[in-house]
Amino acid sequence: MKTILIFLLTFNIIISHSLLSQKKIGVVLSGGGAKAFAHIGVLKALEENNIPVDYIVGTSSGGLIGALYASGYSPKEIEDYVLSELFQIASSGKIKRNQNFLLHKQEPNAKMFGMSFSKEKFLKKSLPTNFTSSNLLDFEMMHLLGKSNFYNNNFDSLFIPFRCVASDISKKESVIFKEGKLNEAVRASITYPFYLRPIKVNDILMFDGGLYNNFPTNILENTFNPDYIIGSNVGYNADPPDENEILSQIINMLAFHSNYNLPENKGCLIQTDTRISTFDFKDVEQAIIDGYNTAINKIDLIKTNIEREITKQEISKKRKEYKNKNIPITISSVKINNPNKKLNSLSKSILKEKKSEILSLNELEKRYFRLYSIPQIDFVFPTLDLKKDSTYNLNININKAKEIKIDVGGHISSRSVNTGYIGVSYQTIGKIATKTELSSYFGKFYGSGKATFTIEFPRVYPTSASSYFVLNRWDYFKSFATFFEDVNPSYVVQEEMYAGIKINHPLGNNIKSTLDGRIFNTEDNYYQTSQFNNQDTSDITKFNGSSIIWSITQNSLNRKQFSNSGHYFKTSIRYVNGRENTIFGSTNNSSNNSLKYHDWFNIGFEFQSFVINQPTFHFGFQGQIQYSTQSLFNNFTATVLSTPEFNLVPDAGTYLLKEYRSPQFAAIGINTIFTIFKKFDLRIDSYIYQPFMQIINNNGNVDKSYLLNGTTYMNSSSIVYNSFIGPIRLTLNYFPEQIQPFSFQFSLGYVLFNDRAIR
Repeated sequence: MKTILIFLLTFNIIISHSLLSQKKIGVVLSGGGAKAFAHIGVLKALEENNIPVDYIVGTSSGGLIGALYASGYSPKEIEDYVLSELFQIASSGKIKRNQNFLLHKQEPNAKMFGMSFSKEKFLKKSLPTNFTSSNLLDFEMMHLLGKSNFYNNNFDSLFIPFRCVASDISKKESVIFKEGKLNEAVRASITYPFYLRPIKVNDILMFDGGLYNNFPTNILENTFNPDYIIGSNVGYNADPPDENEILSQIINMLAFHSNYNLPENKGCLIQTDTRISTFDFKDVEQAIIDGYNTAINKIDLIKTNIEREITKQEISKKRKEYKNKNIPITISSVKINNPNKKLNSLSKSILKEKKSEILSLNELEKRYFRLYSIPQIDFVFPTLDLKKDSTYNLNININKAKEIKIDVGGHISSRSVNTGYIGVSYQTIGKIATKTELSSYFGKFYGSGKATFTIEFPRVYPTSASSYFVLNRWDYFKSFATFFEDVNPSYVVQEEMYAGIKINHPLGNNIKSTLDGRIFNTEDNYYQTSQFNNQDTSDITKFNGSSIIWSITQNSLNRKQFSNSGHYFKTSIRYVNGRENTIFGSTNNSSNNSLKYHDWFNIGFEFQSFVINQPTFHFGFQGQIQYSTQSLFNNFTATVLSTPEFNLVPDAGTYLLKEYRSPQFAAIGINTIFTIFKKFDLRIDSYIYQPFMQIINNNGNVDKSYLLNGTTYMNSSSIVYNSFIGPIRLTLNYFPEQIQPFSFQFSLGYVLFNDRAIR
């Protein structure tokens, strides 16, 4: 009898051990935005301790982490990716510099914010649906998840069987993804309302899975019925709504309460408390560390319930075998999903020139972002289909941009150079793309009106042609007036009117060639003496003619003004031909008018390059060279007003600084920038300016100096906050040749103008 009891006990132990060793383990990952990246640390701790994962289910950001893990990426690979500069760019709604297509980049203007409107249902369809662009994120998810090796689009055939959850807000219910396009399912799951633009899957508009089920343990149980559940959670239910707090009311209207508990005696809950905020993707490393440390504290408890193990070598071998079956992305066909046949044809012509053409991933990336950069296109979403010949078909869902856009901006300063800006545009797209723009600057110092019509012939290398008409007016004051002074009369007023045609062609994503021909009419009103009053009349110089300009521009700077990273280069050749007519005023001793003809060539170079780009320190070089064969105008002032100027310091363009104007000069400087806090820069921009031939004022007449006379300097020191509407700054400028060399100002906005007529 004793022998039988011992046998039964031993048999029971063996059976129990066998059952424990065969336990299937499921992992459930909550949503939580950037906080949910703690799941990476949890998965890392599990793998380091040989704990196997048989099934994985996630929602929202947990769905993204789960999908990457289920697709064969190791926790270390996932960690390296989310900490990379590429992911940081994507999560912030930006794209890489080499993905910007300069041809489609709007000409720099003083816009601070804008609003788009649809001509159909003008207001109803005009409110924005998202605050962050997903263009790079969507491409990256296609790249990382779109080629995963699973059969018949079944998520059970992934490296680890997987489910993710999204929300159908029309039915107020969760949607479980078990098949289909993996990157599409995950994109639906992470679409937090108003943060990312929602997408349609099977004609259903999808939103963040965490709205209705932020901890999908029930889906893990009902789908896979694991023996043991490891739950990683960073979520919580919102507090009850407050009658004085609208945000709490909106959250409670949108989201259901979730159950963050695990079935009794069936699992281990890893509750990570991390200090980072929901959308703070720059600090995800801290979330990963917090998740790892929390999971390590639970490892012993997990191991007491799981005797089965998988070593690092075993899982690495399986992961490698799985990944080796993945087929690299090469695109042999493209399908555009939009009811507009003309738009489909246009999009295909940009993505794929010939039917027989096979696109590598690198070439696809270039063309994809060229398509995305077209102003008339608002949204692009890609998925892949594997074909029998081991190439892929690229599916593109594409939406047109709203036709009408209004931009508002300007420059508000403590000096009296305040300028407002407004621009209105209307755009269309079919076999060709068109854009009509009307814009205006208005202020005492500077006023301008511009009308432009652009037509583009989209191709892999498109060409655009623009016709334009511009009116400019600069009113330079008698002194460096403050915000509260009104100095009258003005001592130099410049007026310009010109019209022309401009043809742009890309030489690469960040490089374009521009051919610009125009006719112009300029009029300068000025006094050549400081002794004048309201009864005096000014001298007037009119210059009428034509010019043609050819330029090559490369631009990858991160901002249109006060950049701290990237590169810029522009070279141009200009030919000018015209007639000068000077009419003398009451302060001039001469009573005869002057008529002269001029023609000249001008060659210009301008560059800026940041060679050090660290999170807290940036250093770059900036320079400008101008060489002109321009002949002298009738007098000193007329000549100075028509010659090239050095104004790499933005505020220099708001002064009439005669010592920085010359037909031929070179200038070089350094940009030293300390990023004190996020978006706060301390800038020190210093330059040396050397005219090759300086213009000399000889009692109103004009002469040339000896070679290399007139060396001077320019400095600008600023504290700049690069806000979402534009730079807010405190600036101390140093122009050493002025009577008051130091000038201090507060500014909000951009110091930008329309092009000059002849320089």
